[in-house]
Amino acid sequence: MAALAIGLFLAFGFAPPARAGSVLDAVRKAGQVSCGVVSEPAEWNKEDLHGSLIALDREICKAIAVAIFNDAGKAQILPYAVEQNGFEALQKGAAQIVVGVTPSAAALAFYGVTFGPPIFYDGQGFMAHKASHIHSLGDLAGRKVCFIDGTETGPILFAAMKARGIRFIPFPFQEEGEMNAGLVVGHCEAVTADVSKLAEVRAQFHSMVNDFEILPETLTLSPVALAYPQGDAQFAAIADWTVYALVQAEASGITEANLNAMSESDDPVVQHLLGADWSAGHALGLDKAWAAHVIAALGNYGEIYARTVGENSPLKLSRRLNALWTEGGLMHPLPVR
Repeated sequence: MAALAIGLFLAFGFAPPARAGSVLDAVRKAGQVSCGVVSEPAEWNKEDLHGSLIALDREICKAIAVAIFNDAGKAQILPYAVEQNGFEALQKGAAQIVVGVTPSAAALAFYGVTFGPPIFYDGQGFMAHKASHIHSLGDLAGRKVCFIDGTETGPILFAAMKARGIRFIPFPFQEEGEMNAGLVVGHCEAVTADVSKLAEVRAQFHSMVNDFEILPETLTLSPVALAYPQGDAQFAAIADWTVYALVQAEASGITEANLNAMSESDDPVVQHLLGADWSAGHALGLDKAWAAHVIAALGNYGEIYARTVGENSPLKLSRRLNALWTEGGLMHPLPVR
């Protein structure tokens, strides 16, 4: 029946037209994807508040290159110090996609970009020395909480603590290095920043890295996503569904190691994902096994997360909001079919 349906679909002229637009045309002509990543400077720049997620960003760039060319080496990685530089590169055509930016209506309107799915959910959290016995927001009552002045971190902190009726001692700093030293010597009982930044700071403590705990609560939700120029729906779809494929692979238990065995699965979700039919690949203008190529090259989202920002990386960030939707997190795909 499926074969008959496909035959009728094609015979009567309902096959989707080739929709290659200017971005995808440029990618294929160049034989590579020019993919920007936000490297983040060592110091807070008071605009981009995330820590460095560049290792994760690079892997997503490679995944998109594999989807298009079946070759991770076709990803040209372009590092940008701040998100604004990445948006400007997209605007000028110097990059075709940027990974690791915070979606905003202002950027969409000013730079003419469109945002894809989040690859990481960040948010303002807290870190404290384990010896302080601060394990939750409630434990911050009467304690000295440090933050970088001149950012939204302070106002968000004050508003959130007021709403919860928690009285604390605010202690602003102008420089990150001074604040980090204050935490180590006990002048700060806790510091607040985006969780990715806290993990980056903790990693810099070297032999003391296990002495500090990132609290489970966050005050904000700040997704980190893809951005690409407006006007090329096919290139955008390829980038988006590459992310969805990585997430679905994890949800379906498909790994880099078991990919060949899973190709024999009778699960329709797995069959669609691994190209047992033409549907997703044909719709995107890719090889029918494009998602299988991506998983074979890089693994699923969970495997990528673990080695870039998770338990097998210097940041050692637990999954939290970045767990699958089936495990209480926010990472979920659109159907890959």
